[in-house]
Amino acid sequence: MEREPMRLREGYLVKKGSMFNTWKPMWVVLLEDGIEFYKRKADNSPKGMIPLKGSSIHSPCQDFGKRMFVFKLTVAKQQDHFFQAAYLEERDAWVRDIKKAIHHIDGGQRFARKSTRKSIRLPETINLSALYLSMKDPEKGIKELKLEKDKRVFNHCFTGTCVIDWLVSSSSIRNRKEGLLLASSLLSEGYLQPAGDTSKAAAEGLSDTPFLDLSDAYYYFPDSGFFCEGYSSDDDVVLKEEFRGTIVKQGCLLKQGHRRKNWKVRKFVLRDDPAYLHYYDPAGGEEPLGAIHLRGCVVTAVEDMPDTKKYDVDNILFEIITANEIHYYLQAASSTERTEWIKAIQSVARTGK
Repeated sequence: MEREPMRLREGYLVKKGSMFNTWKPMWVVLLEDGIEFYKRKADNSPKGMIPLKGSSIHSPCQDFGKRMFVFKLTVAKQQDHFFQAAYLEERDAWVRDIKKAIHHIDGGQRFARKSTRKSIRLPETINLSALYLSMKDPEKGIKELKLEKDKRVFNHCFTGTCVIDWLVSSSSIRNRKEGLLLASSLLSEGYLQPAGDTSKAAAEGLSDTPFLDLSDAYYYFPDSGFFCEGYSSDDDVVLKEEFRGTIVKQGCLLKQGHRRKNWKVRKFVLRDDPAYLHYYDPAGGEEPLGAIHLRGCVVTAVEDMPDTKKYDVDNILFEIITANEIHYYLQAASSTERTEWIKAIQSVARTGK
């Protein structure tokens, strides 16, 4: 019986998408012969697998000026994969262990495993890139709509049924079953993105197909003006049970607002059970203005961002990406304080409930 590859390192990193310049949190597992990455730590099957045989690693990687502590893994087929760690020591630890794994496998160990990701077979005549451009055509493509569900308003999106209808009417497919296959491939390659709980659950493997031919499953083009109203955790009701945990760290930070993008000083209190980062008006008040749920989040230092100069914000920034992929930008008073906050949030995100 073949031995399962040993896990050499695992943890949350931010990974760049293969098709578009989107950075998302992933649970990354370094094995003896490859790297697997998962949407969440608890997932049973990976979103993808990167073989290490014949690969090379580059660190530091300066391809993305605004992101710090990025390293690049180039596989044998000359495809690049980019990962971002939270701070210098973490990046260097990942790079060191990956180098060891590459050296070991290139020394004679054969990479024989097949990817656990389900392959989607399509006719060779189908060009996904050209199809995507046709779908986005202002006159003949899929119409972007404003849809409402579960007290949320989804702007610049469309339903799964609309996608399959369009594929049928454009003669791209012969029937709706083929449409599901093609739409799943578009989703897998990043040409479509899920919006809302129903489509996201399917994309994460909780349905028979990654793509849903349903009128209540919403999707959007990744380079469109998609945004969702009523989903910012700034407006979430802060429950009393959120205050059970021990205070791990507290202090004042600058926080960027979700809507107006303005920066305000907030007092932050980090608790470990449940894993929440609450923020308050520093002038006083016992009730928090909002809360960031940290379980499964990724936190990284960032060098700069588009709106910072406008508000005269120094570049001692860090970013929290929650499990629901909400992005929060915060600024510490010094580089040392930023690292302390990152390490404290990381600890709570991994061990808190």
